[in-house]
Amino acid sequence: MRVFITGGTGLIGSAVVPELLGAGHTVTALARSDASAAHAEAAGAEVLRGDLTDLGTLRTGAQEADGVIHLAFGNDFSSPEALARSVAEEQEALGVLGDTLAGSDRPLVTVSGTPPLPGRVSTEDDPLPTGGPVGGRAESVNRTLALAARGVRSSAVRLPRTVHHQGRGGFAGMLTEIARRDGVAGYPADGKQRWPAVHALDAAVLFRLALEKAPAGSAWHAVADEGDAVLDIATVIGRRLGLPVASVPQENFGPIGPIFAMDQPASSSRTRAALGWRPTGPSLLADLENIGS
Repeated sequence: MRVFITGGTGLIGSAVVPELLGAGHTVTALARSDASAAHAEAAGAEVLRGDLTDLGTLRTGAQEADGVIHLAFGNDFSSPEALARSVAEEQEALGVLGDTLAGSDRPLVTVSGTPPLPGRVSTEDDPLPTGGPVGGRAESVNRTLALAARGVRSSAVRLPRTVHHQGRGGFAGMLTEIARRDGVAGYPADGKQRWPAVHALDAAVLFRLALEKAPAGSAWHAVADEGDAVLDIATVIGRRLGLPVASVPQENFGPIGPIFAMDQPASSSRTRAALGWRPTGPSLLADLENIGS
């Protein structure tokens, strides 16, 4: 299969590209810089230069592909306005990808987060919340899944808040960077909130499986660890960085502070049973031992 991928040089995309190539697919990666292009080419992918705002380029990439995986996101959490811009850019980009594939029965795999349901473990059957600072992303995913009615084999891989590799990535990685900045390994409230997690290499396998065989309009959970207490995550970070561990105000985490404070465990039981996905990578707490001071 000829696969067009956005975000193919990020933490997750860097795992997805070799997973696809290893399974016999060919890959064209969207690259917005010389460094990203060189990274993609070194991995064995062809390169299409542009970013999520280059809608004509996205249309070309989708037209020439047998399937599309969308992973790119602005990831600018510096302010509510910056986050809103990233959400809007993704909405428009997904709209173009979906319109291009309409009527073709080709796969379009997009990405979202697992839904937070405080007090219980969320499943693949639970709807994504459309409120809050990233609610617009859920709306984009819902519109993408609805493309099943327009002849697109659309699916969504729901990622936990931490996709990790070598101690980097996701919410846990953000906690690490904030700890370095503030001199304390902080956590919101009492730290009993649970965050699910998955190793990037395991997530990559699920993206490939969704591309190859997920039914139209389906959602899947890339969850290996159902929920680690944030206090436990911060404790490992503090020990590895030699910093104190303490509860800090939610505002310390910027515009996504309310999401940081949520209890959000998640299950992947249906995903494992239906797609045969079996995560084998290290747990988050084990992987955080790779953090260097």
